[in-house]
Amino acid sequence: MIGAILTRIYHFLGWKIVGPHPTVPKALWVVAPHSTNWDFPLGLWIRHEVGIYIGFLAKSSLFHWYSGWLFRGLGGTPVYRNKANNLVDAVAETFNRHEVLHVCIAPEGTRSDVSKLRTGFYYMAQKANVPLILVGFDWTRKEIVLSEPLYVTGDFQRDMLPFYQFFAGLAEPHKTWLQNWEQTGEIPSPSSASAVR
Repeated sequence: MIGAILTRIYHFLGWKIVGPHPTVPKALWVVAPHSTNWDFPLGLWIRHEVGIYIGFLAKSSLFHWYSGWLFRGLGGTPVYRNKANNLVDAVAETFNRHEVLHVCIAPEGTRSDVSKLRTGFYYMAQKANVPLILVGFDWTRKEIVLSEPLYVTGDFQRDMLPFYQFFAGLAEPHKTWLQNWEQTGEIPSPSSASAVR
């Protein structure tokens, strides 16, 4: 119901989805840039258009008594950032328990500018042996761009090159993490294999 309504709205506004509709049973959907709260309804529309139920991870502060039911109903799982649990392991174990599972994550972690990505998504995909599907919000062209499934190998620098190239192809003004790569060609090494803060 919500998806059908959003489809009419976004088609009316001139939006379109570009790229392959994935057929893999499991994937980690990596979304950028995260620059506005409108990313959320766009994500719900993507889920409807590609016919895949994609869950998402969200900060625990959104799951109040009056709003938690809504976010859970939309596929949300709260992330308790103040706890010392290993989110990478928890997500990988969740993937291993399901035959079909799609989860969305925003590695920028904030709508504000960031100079470095959080790289936990990479290790989630590696540990769970699931591909990454890159999702780019191109506000200038009114396009949501989807990538082919990308499997990581453990060679972080090599695996992340098509990641940076994909997001650099968007017309959206780029955040500092992407501008730095465009200027230097250097992909920062991850600071931790297990931390997603």
